Amino acid sequence: MNIAEQEYNNEDKIFTKSFFLIFGALLFTALVMYALMSTVTEYASSMGSSATIAGLVSGIYVFGGLCSRIYSANALEKKDWKKLALIFLSIHFLACILYFFVNDVNLLIIVRFIHGLGFGASANAIVTIASSILPKKRFGEAFGYFMLGTTIAVGLGPYISGFFYDNWGSVGSFLLATVFSAIALVSVFLLDLSNVGQNASDDNENADSKEYGLGDENNINSFENKQNYGILDKIFERKAIPVSLFTALTSLGYVSILSFYRLYAVEVDLVSAFSIFFLIYSVVLVASRPIAGKIQDKNGDKIVCIIGIVAQTIGLFLIAYAPSTITVFICAVCAALGFGTLNSACTTIVTRNSSLNRRPYAISTFFIFCDGTMGFGPALLGSFVSASSGYAPIYFISSFITLLALPICLYALRD
Repeated sequence: MNIAEQEYNNEDKIFTKSFFLIFGALLFTALVMYALMSTVTEYASSMGSSATIAGLVSGIYVFGGLCSRIYSANALEKKDWKKLALIFLSIHFLACILYFFVNDVNLLIIVRFIHGLGFGASANAIVTIASSILPKKRFGEAFGYFMLGTTIAVGLGPYISGFFYDNWGSVGSFLLATVFSAIALVSVFLLDLSNVGQNASDDNENADSKEYGLGDENNINSFENKQNYGILDKIFERKAIPVSLFTALTSLGYVSILSFYRLYAVEVDLVSAFSIFFLIYSVVLVASRPIAGKIQDKNGDKIVCIIGIVAQTIGLFLIAYAPSTITVFICAVCAALGFGTLNSACTTIVTRNSSLNRRPYAISTFFIFCDGTMGFGPALLGSFVSASSGYAPIYFISSFITLLALPICLYALRD
């Protein structure tokens, strides 16, 4: 019996070789995204770009990811998961190398878009592979550990990239991203999926589904899969749209920090305070996520979502109205309680509220909405920057947009 078979048959074990490899793939792919997103706007500005164009440079990566997510949702149903992940992670890696040859903003936008294409599809494939590797009996717990890869990346990515950019310029930042993407590629390459997912035998898949009461998600002859869905239903899960919409509005508030915080820090002379913003964010998020999960299980979804929206609104308003070391730290805590917590809580909501065969579309809908605001948000918010007002309007507007999520939240989670 090979290693993959042993892991597959040991249904209760979470921390296997395959888990660490797929966790590493998620972690280092996400590190690339968050590392470059915070420094590439500064790099674009150094080439004479306006705040709007710098925002476009940052966001076009996520927009590219959005485009490839739509494609990959269908492709993952038909093609080998590992092969697809390797193809798009290779594009992701090669795009990192292209950054070294960019000396023009227009070319930078093209490279960022290509880079995003590689990111979106590979990220979808990584999560799909994880859903087959993780033990069914402890899936919720295992998936929580798996998603910590994104949590770590959100905190460490901007911090490490900022350090490299400050000491070695754009070359250091691009080199860091290249190394991260290479590790992600190698992690997937080393995975043995011969006995899981699409490569498992039909008997194993059916037995697994019956034993854990999951239904036959992969059975293309199931009743629900025979239904004639419209074109939009092949991309979106309608039940997930309200929750995805208000989460997307909070993601717009978060991306305002991610894309412009370094430029705003220089403007308000708070570089040292903002340099540890994402470390505080990560510590609070890691500490609060288990608590938020218990509150959500015991008291329902609404209280967690309302607290998150209100907290992020307050944090963004404070750094715009009264920027100081204290308000920067408060904003970091509020952002963790806001989009950081909402991202996890709302993923749980859309997953729980969808049928088994529509679950991949529900998750895809959720990330399409969030990726869309993250993709277009920086360019939109950057248009409010002027020589007289500086970057503060970005955070006033982001605070207001986050607050707009509250009535949608109350509607989506109505009893």
